[in-house]
Amino acid sequence: MDGPLDVVTGAFSYTGRHIARRLLAAGRRVRTLTNHPRSPNPFGGTVKAAPLSFEDDAALARAMEGADTLYNTYWVRFVRGAESFDRAVRNSEVLFGAAEKAGVRRIVHVSIANPEAAPALPYFRGKAAVERALSGRSVSRAIVRPTVLFGDGDVFINNIAWLLRRFPVFPVAGDGRYRLQPVHVHDVAALAVAAGARLGDEVLDAAGPEVFAFEDLGRLIGARIGRRPRILHVPPAALVLLSNIIGFGVRDVVVNREELDGLMAGLLVSGEPARGAILFSEWLSDASPLLGREYASELRRHFR
Repeated sequence: MDGPLDVVTGAFSYTGRHIARRLLAAGRRVRTLTNHPRSPNPFGGTVKAAPLSFEDDAALARAMEGADTLYNTYWVRFVRGAESFDRAVRNSEVLFGAAEKAGVRRIVHVSIANPEAAPALPYFRGKAAVERALSGRSVSRAIVRPTVLFGDGDVFINNIAWLLRRFPVFPVAGDGRYRLQPVHVHDVAALAVAAGARLGDEVLDAAGPEVFAFEDLGRLIGARIGRRPRILHVPPAALVLLSNIIGFGVRDVVVNREELDGLMAGLLVSGEPARGAILFSEWLSDASPLLGREYASELRRHFR
């Protein structure tokens, strides 16, 4: 393959994998920087892997030499062991500096919707800090801000369905009327790749065309998979406690208080026109036979 070279962080993972597939389909070459170089390569020999070694910025720069665009999906969902949001910010700064040193033309960074709206939440505060770090670089840049992802292999929607399949009661924190605006991972990948082909600096939200109250979303998922659980409204602290109990059983973090606070604050809704085209309700009809049959573990994917 003789097309232009792009680098994708996490092409063996979720969002990065969909970005890499779209780039390959467009005739471009793809290299990935990964924390899991021994993970199964879904692209065979088509996508070569190099370590995402933040301790060696020179090695990172060499891995990006000759690349046109860096698509960055690196982040951490929660603090675990040595992984922290502050460390993830520093790592991102190292990555951006290495890309600049390597002569990368453009960086497309996948962030989160409304990162500046919740400075009290370390996850969102860290995301905002990464955006500022990128904006301070001389390299051309685009920042894509998804709301909450859905699609085959996602964690959030799949595990709601998993809970609905296994328990007669579905606990909902507070009144359940806080909203979210899911966006399909294919739409996010398409927006990212399109942004990579442009020139000017830009920041754009990636949100789907439908907005749901969280309780209504749970009822809709339940109806599509043939479950009609009783909705139980509980205080946020009680929901986190229940999540910790379930998490102990599945050896994972189901939901933590910070994620719940972000959801309840309405941070997963965009204030911009929807750029995603795929309807969650239509996707759900097609995905429902298999959705939630197995639990999707964040720790198994990224730490084990």
